[in-house]
Amino acid sequence: MNFIKTAVTGIALSAALVTSVFAAGTDVNATPTGLALQGYDPVAYFTDGEPTKGDWNISAEYNGATYRFASEEHKATFEADPEAYAPAYGGYCAFGTAMGFKFDGDPTLWKIVDDRLYLNLSPAVQERWSEDIPNLINAADTNWTDIADVTPEELQAQ
Repeated sequence: MNFIKTAVTGIALSAALVTSVFAAGTDVNATPTGLALQGYDPVAYFTDGEPTKGDWNISAEYNGATYRFASEEHKATFEADPEAYAPAYGGYCAFGTAMGFKFDGDPTLWKIVDDRLYLNLSPAVQERWSEDIPNLINAADTNWTDIADVTPEELQAQ
């Protein structure tokens, strides 16, 4: 059973790395078409307290990626202060960033800490991250300065 769990985890992490390579820029985790947060509205996490899919007709560009919004009001809020609403580490997994890697952040696995949106790769990773959030955020913040402009593949090769 452990072998299967390990194999599934390895496959998920590999898929995350492959998907991350198509980011809008190396510092933003986006789809091959440049869509950030897999189309989820970044403002809704703060105002509605839950992940909410954005409308493809209501979008804005920020940091080389396209963000979608559930309403024009959310779009205006984002455009007034995108740094406040864009996910930490460009939407890459917060735990992975703390470890010095870039893995996909799942927009449904999130937490707001000190008015900042953090994503994680999987429920198991999020559980591990939740055990030591302050120290892992410190590590991720430190690592991000070194890895923001490095591709996921380059990090994996190191």
